[in-house]
Amino acid sequence: MEAFVLGCSGMMPLPYRHLTSVLLRREGDLFLFDGGEGTQVSLRRLNLKWKKINAIFVSHTHADHVTGLPGILMLSSQVDRTEPLYIFGPPRIAEYIETSRKVLDMYINYPIIVKEITAPDVVYEGDGFYVRAFPLQHTKTCVGYTLEELDRPGEFNPEKARALNVPCGPLWSKLQSGQCVEASDGTTVTPEQVMGEKRSGRKFSYVTDTLYLPSIAKEVYGSDLLICEGMFMDDVADQAKEKKHMTARQAATIAKDSGSKRMALIHYSPRYTDKDLEGLLKEAQEVFPDAELTKDRMKFDIPYVD
Repeated sequence: MEAFVLGCSGMMPLPYRHLTSVLLRREGDLFLFDGGEGTQVSLRRLNLKWKKINAIFVSHTHADHVTGLPGILMLSSQVDRTEPLYIFGPPRIAEYIETSRKVLDMYINYPIIVKEITAPDVVYEGDGFYVRAFPLQHTKTCVGYTLEELDRPGEFNPEKARALNVPCGPLWSKLQSGQCVEASDGTTVTPEQVMGEKRSGRKFSYVTDTLYLPSIAKEVYGSDLLICEGMFMDDVADQAKEKKHMTARQAATIAKDSGSKRMALIHYSPRYTDKDLEGLLKEAQEVFPDAELTKDRMKFDIPYVD
């Protein structure tokens, strides 16, 4: 699993920072989290197959998170796409998509399925994983997302299988897929007899545009990678609170309290130059030493941890 930062700026694009957007790739599936202005540029520069995006997850309908979406919808009609594109977001995302289609007179030749989120819930499921939405607190309805994999089977033990008179071959495959088999001596062998303990899957979390809420740590608990808004430094914490955004230190607090393995800041205020971002990172690392900065077109590998 890999996460690609397509843009890391908040409020307005800068010459060296596109607006906030993250693409997650998992075993060939592509999931887009927000789509600010410049999303298409980063997709092309990274040579990512945008036409294969399975679903788009929108945090909220402020312009800096959705202005890149119409272009993606139109471009997807230029290829032979037949699979539906799912779009999830808070109330009014359906209105935004439909109005954009009408006003821009979009030619769309594939199904677009828009689902509005009204309560914390699993909003999307796939083979071995699910995506859950949870509430944030911003100047308009906003949600965060986690993509979490189901537990994986434990490791198969060949020595135990041989000791139980199960010959190498198709019967081993059946045991690994959770089926009971009959050994050569006529006894029944269960998967539990030859498989190790289940292994946890991976978890990716995306949080942006919100006041600091202790509840966020519970939602993103155990994340392998948490991408989290850290828009301001401590010296303007009052402004952050007024605008319902977080400081880098508050983002780091969520990472620490959630036991996340990695946390990367995103959605920086345009007041900060790239050099200024080191100040954000320093304040975050005082709480969560493994905090990192995101930059446009940066890639994060999310490996299994056995």
